[in-house]
Amino acid sequence: MATYYVGVDVGGTTVKLGLFSDTGQLLEKWEIPTRTEEEGKYILTDIVDSIEEKRAERGGNIKGIGMGIPGPMTDDGVVLKCANFGWGVFSVKNTLADLTGVGNVKVGNDANVAALGEMWKGSGRGHDSIVMVTLGTGVGGGIIQKGKVLTGSTGAGGEIGHIKVEFNNPVTCGCGNKGCLEQYASATGIVRMAKESLREDSVLAACENITAKDVFDGAKAGDVYCREIVERFGRYLGIALSNVAHVVDPEAFVIGGGVSAAGPIITDVVEKYYNENAMYALKDKEFHLAELGNDAGIYGAVRMVLF
Repeated sequence: MATYYVGVDVGGTTVKLGLFSDTGQLLEKWEIPTRTEEEGKYILTDIVDSIEEKRAERGGNIKGIGMGIPGPMTDDGVVLKCANFGWGVFSVKNTLADLTGVGNVKVGNDANVAALGEMWKGSGRGHDSIVMVTLGTGVGGGIIQKGKVLTGSTGAGGEIGHIKVEFNNPVTCGCGNKGCLEQYASATGIVRMAKESLREDSVLAACENITAKDVFDGAKAGDVYCREIVERFGRYLGIALSNVAHVVDPEAFVIGGGVSAAGPIITDVVEKYYNENAMYALKDKEFHLAELGNDAGIYGAVRMVLF
């Protein structure tokens, strides 16, 4: 009888699921809506129902389920509140195991899990110690040391987006602090910087709704103001990653998320400022753009239960 493993990446809009063989081969992937109404009471049951439907289609047994959640998680699978879903504090691992009857269940923070996926099957291949930073609406991070996720004592390890990089910012970050990396290196942060002192001679002046893509496209085309914004972005992110490196000394950095679609212009500018701020022993680390895209989470989730 065939045996399968399932990787689950729970997002605010959709849940991504992947069915894997026992050798880590992705056999099929699909998505279901994330129903966040009534404090997210349907999310786990919807996931279980979808997994059971897939198992019934193919026949065989589910031997393990790994899951990434957008919130702080303890090592034993307890979520420490997830505001996006209205979840409080409870054991996602035990609940999922009870609902499915599968004993091999592991749950982690989604950014950490994505980092694990990139290390295993993505641009971090060949390394067992990497730092991944995801640049999207916010800034997420995952730290892998010797093949294991560095979660910290409360599950909040790797929150790179909330490293303080600016001490004169009066605007409050979503976390409640001010001057966080997320306010400068996320898509929203890049747009905010671009709008702050927008110049009429920039191509951005003609944009109705400026996006981070507009900023990077303008910089690639030689727009002086766009280049200034990209340099500022790179300085903040490069400094933050140098701070991380002084603590965990990774072999490589992986940059993912929607903003990373801008390409090598990102790694070039970030690497420059990283090396300017890293001590000699930490200079010249490898910088890579993520390869797995939206599949990083399901790969990382299933790796947790395969190894």
